[in-house]
Amino acid sequence: MIKIICVGKIKEEYLNNLINDYKYRISKYHKIEIIEIKDSNIINESKEINNILNEKEYNICLDIKGEMLSSTDLSHLIEQKFTQAYKAITFIIGGSDGIADEIKNKCNKKISFSHLTFPHGLFRGILLEQIYRSFKILSNETYHK
Repeated sequence: MIKIICVGKIKEEYLNNLINDYKYRISKYHKIEIIEIKDSNIINESKEINNILNEKEYNICLDIKGEMLSSTDLSHLIEQKFTQAYKAITFIIGGSDGIADEIKNKCNKKISFSHLTFPHGLFRGILLEQIYRSFKILSNETYHK
């Protein structure tokens, strides 16, 4: 299973359409779940994220200081972690104040998509598109080119 823990709800219809489209596309390859937690402050968000995290899952936080991966690298990471019998791969998108160090330290990996800052709803769509692209790469399909 792929899980995405994210702070806040998406209010914009066009972003919800983007997110739902990629969620549907991914579901043809793998089970996916998006878990939204309330947008609050970093302390409360950290508590909620901590309650959801599972040590039997491969936890990845999205952090501007994390390792940059190519789409192919991400696909290989996803494939590798599922073959290592992880129950799920969980991606964590923080709120406007980021992700607390306590949560970052519990993650197996920190990755960055860019040094740029993106709106959270748009980034959720970007993450889903890259997960979908990963499954297309792993299936030797031509979408990623």
